Amino acid sequence: MEIVLSVFSVIFIAISFIPLLPSSHWTIRVWEFPRLQIATLLAVLLVAYTVKAISYTLSAFDVVLVLGLAVSLLYQCMWIIPYTPLYKREVRRVAAEPKETLSILSSNVYMPNDGYQKLLSHVHTTQPDFLVTLESNKKWQDHLSELEKDYPHQKFCPLENLYGMHVYSKYAFENVTLRFLIEDDVPSIRATINVDGQKVTLYFLHPKPPSPTENEYAKPRDVELHVVGKEISKQSGPVIVAGDLNDVAWSPTTRHFKKISGLLDPREGRGFFNTFHAHYPLVKWPLDHVFHSKHFSLVRIERLSDIGSDHYPLFTQLALVAPPNRD
Repeated sequence: MEIVLSVFSVIFIAISFIPLLPSSHWTIRVWEFPRLQIATLLAVLLVAYTVKAISYTLSAFDVVLVLGLAVSLLYQCMWIIPYTPLYKREVRRVAAEPKETLSILSSNVYMPNDGYQKLLSHVHTTQPDFLVTLESNKKWQDHLSELEKDYPHQKFCPLENLYGMHVYSKYAFENVTLRFLIEDDVPSIRATINVDGQKVTLYFLHPKPPSPTENEYAKPRDVELHVVGKEISKQSGPVIVAGDLNDVAWSPTTRHFKKISGLLDPREGRGFFNTFHAHYPLVKWPLDHVFHSKHFSLVRIERLSDIGSDHYPLFTQLALVAPPNRD
């Protein structure tokens, strides 16, 4: 039992710091995702050593492991605490009438999924100004065609490679562009709309993740977020970014994106809003995001119920106001 405890301690101390290695390979970067789960296991191991210390004198090696576990736990908490109520909220919440707000329902539908009616039910209930579907193909497009009456402004890119994208809008587009920024088979959409005389720019993104079945390295995803972040940094008007970034909110890549773009995250100080995985209780992290410029305050953010996909839909309602004071 002591050997098992020591082995697991060494393993979880090691994987806590593996992402610091200068590599974008998926075997390195994947450990940025389950920080909450790793922190929980580190805490369990510390409790086990506490129980052991009650009955036995800890060896010098045990003490080293306990210190390593404690430092690792603090390190993991440093990344995830901003997405708990213990942290200062980055975006203030306001009450606003629907006519004064912009709302987005973002849903990675999982292409083989046939839960069309479940997603339609969410759309009818929440009545978002924008619906963006990810991993959507022609089959999904056909089954959602009834929305085209209420959402007369659309930009579709149906694909069979798990990277299709459909945007449905109640607002007329002043400009809308389908872009392939980094990879030829991974689209993104940039749109501008006019809201009471203000031009609002929206970006819908879904880069590939670093994984053994997708991109072996995280570089294409990281570069796409950097390119979009730099583009946003040159804009002075209202901006919203939404989609499945295939990255967690607390990763260095997402933090870098926030820093260079100047956008805010309404989840900070509120919660994780884990959207993946919808069916595995122990595998939960926030892959679907909404970021926005300081021109907006938060009215509502909610993870919606399961539609049969591996992702939950995310509904966000923002009020276009004067730059808010952060609380």
